Amino acid sequence: MRTKLTALLCALTMTAGALLSGCGGQEKASTHLLIAHTHSTNHPVHTGLSAFTQELEANTDLNFTIYANGTLGGNSDLIQMIRAGVLDIAKVSAPSLEQFNPAYAIFSLPYVFVSQEHYFNVMHHSAMVKEIYEATRAQGFIAIGWFDSGSRSIYTTKGPVRTPSDLHGLKIRTQDSPTSIEMISYMGGSATPMSSGEVYSSLQQGIIDGAENNETVLSDDGHGQVAKHYSYTEHQYTPDIVIMSTKTFDRLSPEDQAAILQAMDTAWAAHEEQWQQIVARNITEAKEIGVNFYRIDKTPFIEACTPMHEEFKTKAPRNAAYLEDFLSFIPQNEGGNTP
Repeated sequence: MRTKLTALLCALTMTAGALLSGCGGQEKASTHLLIAHTHSTNHPVHTGLSAFTQELEANTDLNFTIYANGTLGGNSDLIQMIRAGVLDIAKVSAPSLEQFNPAYAIFSLPYVFVSQEHYFNVMHHSAMVKEIYEATRAQGFIAIGWFDSGSRSIYTTKGPVRTPSDLHGLKIRTQDSPTSIEMISYMGGSATPMSSGEVYSSLQQGIIDGAENNETVLSDDGHGQVAKHYSYTEHQYTPDIVIMSTKTFDRLSPEDQAAILQAMDTAWAAHEEQWQQIVARNITEAKEIGVNFYRIDKTPFIEACTPMHEEFKTKAPRNAAYLEDFLSFIPQNEGGNTP
């Protein structure tokens, strides 16, 4: 706690010093902005945000300090600092934003994205995504972009999961969220929420029979040492969201605002290149220790989760429109893998 408070005080001091630039108030306030995230400096998120700042520092009068490693706190801390205008930009998880606008729940909905191509189509091109980004303006922030965090699939110690019936009787670790718990139940398994740090030992001891996550947990977190069957259910593609204080964004010139949004494209590309390299490395290393990968027909799982789509539509006035728009981006070549 002391470390976080110290870092925050430093940030506040830096901001205050920047705003006092100029003589007698004749010059505009400085454009030094503060960014924070919870990952290490080796993570693709840091790579992306570094590319973001480099482009803006080269082409505008904006300059930045990035706080990595959760120095300023977790998702909730960062969001509160953004809302207060103490912090300018932060990367947070999409589920952490649901409390501010229920529309953000769509990003956790199973099979709202049925493939990576569909996911990228929506996130890059949907006007409804931009509407959701702006929906939290009254809460003191907007979203300015996103980062890919892969797809979540099921892996087990028991054998491949090809149909929902294969999950019957299996205890599957989920995130501690109502959506994830309900999803695993609909898919046929017994949801067992627990923290990520408990998963390896729980798999090893048989407390759980499997879990659901992207491929990076297999080698980097060691889960592939005990869970040898990874089935591409690809039930969730949940983006990370980059948010910005409206107090900061609205005081910038239209030119700087446009530059920030453009620089997020550069940030996304830099992040994605490194992310895909990490995923590929984890798959290779997992195969070397005996993990088997299974491509399956996702249709039975999609059909099993359809009631969650219907429930989502009823929870807020715009939800049905959001869902219809997202599903309209499904590529024609997806064939049977459609909701």
